[in-house]
Amino acid sequence: MAGQLVSVSGTWMQTVGLSWLVLKMTGSGVALGAVLAAQFVPVLLLGPLGGLVADQLNKRRIIIATQSSLAVASLLLGVLTELGAIQMWMVYAISVWLGITNAIDNPSRQSFVSEMVENRDVANAVSLNAVVMNSARIIGPGIAGVIIYALGTGSLFIANAASFIAVIGALLAMRVGELNVSERVIRSKGQLVEGFKYVKSSKYLKVPLVMMVLVGTMAFEFQVSFPLFASSTFHQGAGTYAAFMAFMGVGAVMGGLFGATFPRTSITSLAVTSLGFGALILIAAFMPSPVWAMVAMVPMGAASIIFISIANSTLQLNSDPMMRGRVMSLFTVAFLGSTPVGAPIVGFVGQHFGARYSIVIGGIAAIVAGAYGLMHVMKKSPRASIVTLRAADMELVSDSGEAIGMFSQYKTRFKTLLQFKEAG
Repeated sequence: MAGQLVSVSGTWMQTVGLSWLVLKMTGSGVALGAVLAAQFVPVLLLGPLGGLVADQLNKRRIIIATQSSLAVASLLLGVLTELGAIQMWMVYAISVWLGITNAIDNPSRQSFVSEMVENRDVANAVSLNAVVMNSARIIGPGIAGVIIYALGTGSLFIANAASFIAVIGALLAMRVGELNVSERVIRSKGQLVEGFKYVKSSKYLKVPLVMMVLVGTMAFEFQVSFPLFASSTFHQGAGTYAAFMAFMGVGAVMGGLFGATFPRTSITSLAVTSLGFGALILIAAFMPSPVWAMVAMVPMGAASIIFISIANSTLQLNSDPMMRGRVMSLFTVAFLGSTPVGAPIVGFVGQHFGARYSIVIGGIAAIVAGAYGLMHVMKKSPRASIVTLRAADMELVSDSGEAIGMFSQYKTRFKTLLQFKEAG
C-alpha cells in the first residue's frame, strides 16, 4: 500500500500533466481524446492476452517488469519535454508504449490482490486498494499543479518516473512465502476463448462486465471532460483542472473507506450504485461555478469508487483462481480498454456541443447500466439444467498422479458445464 501510494500519486501527476501538455500543444479536445485512446487501444486489443499471461506466470514478477517499463517511458517523456524536442507523434508513440505495458500490468495487478489476502478479505482489500488509488488522486493532481506552475510539465514527468522506485522496492521486499499463490495454468490451445466462454456462462461475471463497459466507455472519461470543463466552461487553468480531480479523489477515498465495510457484494448493490453515480454526474455537470462543481464532485467521487470496488470484488469472488487473471483482464478491458471508443466521443461532444455535455453523456450511460443490472436481478431464474459431459472428459485413468493432473486441467470446464444459475 505504501509503495502504491507513492507510485500512483506520480501516475496521477502524469495524467494531469499529459492532458495539459496536449491541450497547450494543440488546443484540441479531439487530440486530447486521441492521446488517451492511444494509451488504451492496446488494453482493448491485448487485455485478454495479458490476463492469460497473469494466469500462466508469476504475477509479482510480471508487475515488477511492467512497472519498470512504465518508469522508463515516463522518464523519456520528461526528458523530451524538458529539451523542447517533444512533438505530437512522440506523445502518441509513448502513449502506445504505456498502453501495451498496462495491458499486461493491469490483469496481474488486479488479480494479485487475491494472492495477498484470504478470500474472506478480498472485498475489503479491493476497497482499501481503491482508497490508496484515490488518496493518490488527491495528492497527485495537487502536486502536479504546483510543479507545472513552478517547473513545467517535463519536470513533472521525470518526478513520476522516480516514483516507481517505491512500488518496485515494495514488491522486491515482500516475503513471497506468505503469498497465497494460485495454481498456474499450463499452456494449451484455446485458453483465450475458454476465458470468454467461462464469463459468458455466469451472470455474476457477465452482468458486472457489461455494466463496466457502459460506464467505462462514457462515464470514466474525466481526463477528457474535466480539462475541457475547466478551460472552456469556466475559463480557468491547470490549477482548476487539478482541483476537480483532487475533490473527486476526496470523495473517492471516503467512498472507498465506506465500501471496505461491506460484508458482501451483489449485482443489486452494483446496479443501485450505478444509478446513484449517474444522477450525481448529471448534477455536477450543471453546477454554476467551479467551486460548486468541486463540491458536487465529492459525492460523485464516492459513488464512482464504490461502483468500481463492488464490480471488482464481485468478479474476483465469483471466478475460479485458475481463471481469475483472464476474468480480471476483461474487467480491465471494460474499464480502461473502452477508452479508445469513449475518449474521442467525449472529446468531440465537448468541443462541438460544450464541456457540460461531455460529462452529461457519462451520467446517462451510468443510469442505463444501473437499469440493465436491475433488469437482470428482477429476471426469474431458469431452473438448473443437466448437461451431458463429453466422453473424452470422463476418460478413466488408473494412475492417481495422472488423475490429479487431469482434474486440475479440467476442473474449470466441469464448473462451466455444471452451472446452477442461482445456487452458484
